[in-house]
Amino acid sequence: MDDDELIAAVGRGDDVALRELFARHAPWLAARLRAALPAAEVEDVLQETFLAVWRGARGYRPGPGSAGGWIWGIARRQAALWLRRRGPAPLPLPAGLPGGGPTQQDPADAAQARADLAAAVSALGPEGSPDRETWRLLYQEDRPAGEVAELMGVPVGTVKSRAHRARRQLRAALRRQPAREGGSR
Repeated sequence: MDDDELIAAVGRGDDVALRELFARHAPWLAARLRAALPAAEVEDVLQETFLAVWRGARGYRPGPGSAGGWIWGIARRQAALWLRRRGPAPLPLPAGLPGGGPTQQDPADAAQARADLAAAVSALGPEGSPDRETWRLLYQEDRPAGEVAELMGVPVGTVKSRAHRARRQLRAALRRQPAREGGSR
């Protein structure tokens, strides 16, 4: 049976077909989800994904896209829901200088730098907004623009435009923050 036939069988209530879909698609879905989620949460998101497949199989209509693309879309939405429920993640800052040497930074200055960065990032919009998600994928996760475009379902040019806008917004937000005594900007 091909994937379209399996989804049709799932829509009729066939749990064996659901297990077969899971066996075919869970490994590659898990690999892709691990790029955006903590490893401990991938299994939960996969379970929610296939529960949504079970519920939505009757509405599935084979078309120009593959069944795998349909399932991946469900997985992306489930991952986004999990990330929204989790709330904002702490923003990691590099432990040292760009040259690789450790810094002797005052802990208060480091905490203030993290707070400044978090405030600047909030200027990109709410968690999950297009500009903020583009910034996260490109600059926090260091993904190439083509991969970000694929993950977000938009053209590469759109990713580049959003990245440019996000950099401009971050620079403006960081400039608006008052200079700290003894600190440099």
